[in-house]
Order: sequence, then structure tokens, then C-alpha cells
Amino acid sequence: MNRRKFLKVAGLSTAALMLPSLGGVRAQRNAKPNIIYILADDMGYGNPGCYGQETLQTPNIQRLAAEGMKFTDHYAGSTVCAPSRCALMTGMHMGHAYIRGNQRVPLRRQDVTVAGLLQDAGYVTGLYGKWGLGEPETTGIPNKQGFDEFFGYLNQHHAHDYYPVHLWDNMHRIWLSGNEVCQRQEYSHNVIHDRAMDFLSENKENPFFLYLAYTLPHANNERGSVTRDGMEVPDYGPFANENWPDQEKGFAMMVKMLDDSVGEILDLLQEYGIDENTVVFFSSDNGPHHEGGHDPDFFDDNGPLRGYKRDLYEGGIRVPMLARWPGTIEPGSETDHPSAFWDVLPTAAEIAGIPVPEGIDGISFLPALKGEQQQSHDYLYWEFSPQGGKQAVRMGDWKGVRLEASENPDAPIELYNLRTDKGETRNVADQHPDITAKIAGIMESAHTDSQEFPL
Repeated sequence: MNRRKFLKVAGLSTAALMLPSLGGVRAQRNAKPNIIYILADDMGYGNPGCYGQETLQTPNIQRLAAEGMKFTDHYAGSTVCAPSRCALMTGMHMGHAYIRGNQRVPLRRQDVTVAGLLQDAGYVTGLYGKWGLGEPETTGIPNKQGFDEFFGYLNQHHAHDYYPVHLWDNMHRIWLSGNEVCQRQEYSHNVIHDRAMDFLSENKENPFFLYLAYTLPHANNERGSVTRDGMEVPDYGPFANENWPDQEKGFAMMVKMLDDSVGEILDLLQEYGIDENTVVFFSSDNGPHHEGGHDPDFFDDNGPLRGYKRDLYEGGIRVPMLARWPGTIEPGSETDHPSAFWDVLPTAAEIAGIPVPEGIDGISFLPALKGEQQQSHDYLYWEFSPQGGKQAVRMGDWKGVRLEASENPDAPIELYNLRTDKGETRNVADQHPDITAKIAGIMESAHTDSQEFPL
């Protein structure tokens, strides 16, 4: 059964995909640029083909690179879900962000989000997928943080389940009857993606901000802890006959479904005649996971980088980042400009032609997208309070990492030169005490105390 038809049977609202009127197309071309931000969940730097993947095929993600710009030095907000998304939404790095870990702490009423800014500027704003920044009936729910429409999961724990009995439609629970009593008929990615495509169809003649926070290829951690089959998919598709462990067939299928969804988005933009007035970003919320029975080394998820999710080495925080905007971004271009999630808010504001809020940590990378002179950060900063506390700083080509920071704020700093040692294999701290001291100073000054997330 067609998935959109299935949704109607299940009682979920959908809209037919219709071609726009000629007048609508003309109006859109003269409107503010649309912004689509696609966020994968736990996809590693080495998973897309344009970043060196040799086994998994990602033709649509690679199309973003071929028709747009590839960022080689882009970083997530954090090394796990919620804080990374907080940085993305608020333009704050981990030394200043309100949410710095996966505890269920909601955004506050006074927090400014990229969605709120664009909503105030006349954009229709939609979030489809995983939120992670506010539980029901708190100040942090998407509809109180700038989103006109929300459909998906509110917290990351619930989002582990690909066959949930309910999802959230704005502030209302929507029950998925096909998943009740342990049935597994309604796969959440398909349900969420179809609702997102309805948003795209319904708002093609309006300026819109569409945040697609997909859950692929995250594991179902709870299922994986019991069955070791946490890479939960409806079937293994073209990978069924591969001589791989089932978990890896599942992971490969998740990547394929994610790539297929990207392809549908790009095709619809062309069909609706809004391709040249829409900038599409694609990234991941942190490095690759080692959960649900999946081995991140099986497909070389982190590529040439050291570390995984929950690490502040490059593999935990450096992520794929692609941007496509026909007529504005040069096809097949590449930038090594060091940027991070907290740069997305000011970039989106500049694209929309609205003022950038004061007091944030981000710098717009719109000049880089246009091939113009780009302002650089003095440094990029991360902290992560679990596992003894960790801090990291990137300053130019230098990368400093401090472990056990909670127990010993003056713990030794590891120092790496990323230009010559992207894999962080050679600690050269002893050879460059001046650089190490400067990074230590940044770790102290960039951090502000947090009662909820003490370091």
C-alpha cells in the first residue's frame, strides 16, 4: 500500500502533492529563500560516499556535494544528541549553551532559537523528527520555541523506538494503531518523512524553514541491548543477501532510506519550481555510534578520524556537512573553513535578511557558501560532563583535548596538529607548551558554570 494512503487509513492527516500554479512559482522566486536543514542521527564523517565511503552507496547525498558545497571541517554542537541540537537551535557553544547533556532539561522561555527568528521574519516553520529539547507541557516544546508545525518525537529516549505506539503532532499524541500490542506495521521514519513532504507541498508558495531531524541511522538501544538487533528496519532490502551480520544489513538499509529521503526532497524542489530559491543543508548531530550491535568499524564510519560518539576527538564531533543552493553555491565546491552547529543560526538569519542576535557564539558562514571572504573563529569549544568530564578546543590547525576535567581542572592537555595529523595520533603537547597554555586559557574562559551540567 502506498505510504501516504496508509497514513490516511491510520487516521493521520496528509495533503496531496500538487503542482504549483505558475503565479505561485513566480511569487516564490521573488520571496525570501527557503531553508531546509536535514539532520542525520549518529551518521559518521566517513559514511557518505563524498567523504570516502566505499561500500555503502549514497547517491542523493553525493548529489548535494556535486551540486553544492562540501565542508571538510564542520563540527557538531556536541558529541551526543540533545546538547548538539541545542547548539544548532540557539547559536551557543557548549560553554554557554543551556542544555549540555542528554538529561531531560527543557529550553527556557527566554531562549532564542533559529526557528523563532525565522518565524518572526514571516517564515512558516516546521520540525519533523526528533526534538530532544523539551518534554510535554514544558517551555521547551517545539511549538513554544518557534515552530508552527511539529511532528515526531519529543525526547531522544522515545526516539530509539522505530515502531512507537505514538508520536507527537504539535502538542497532541497521535496513536499509531499499527504498532499496538507489539505489532510492527508503521515504521516511524516513513510516517515522519511523509508528513514532512506534506509540509513541503502545503508551503511551497510561502517562505519556509523545514528542519528534518531524522532518526536514521541511530540504533534502537533498548532492543539492541537484549537482541543485539537494534538496527531496526522493516526489511534488509537490497542488502538481504550480503554476507554481513544482520546488524550491519540493518545499518546499511537505514543509510539507504535516509539517502532515498534526501533524493525525494531534491526531486520535489525541482517539481515545485522552487529549487533555485531553496538552500538545503545536510549534516549529522554527532559522530558514529557503537550501539544496537552495530560496529562502527565495519563500514569505517568515522573515516580517517579518531573516536566515536561520546568522544571529543574528531570522530566524535567532526561531521559531514553539505550545502546546495542552485545559482548561489558553486557546484562541486569545497571549503575547509572550520565551522560548527552554533554557526547555523546566524547563517540562516543572514540568508533571511534579518539581524543576527547579539551575544551568541556563532558566525555566519554565508560568505563561504558564496565563495567570498569568510570571517574565522578565534576558536571552537566543546565540553562534555559525563565520563569524568572532557573539554576540547580547536584553534586554527591546533586541537587540544583534556580528559578527566571534572576531577582535575588542570589535567594535562593533549595537543594535535590537524593539518598534519587529522587522525590525532601524535600528541605534541610537550613540543609546544605555548600553544598548550593558550588552549588551557581558552578552556577556562570559554566555560561558564552550569548547575544542571557541572564540569
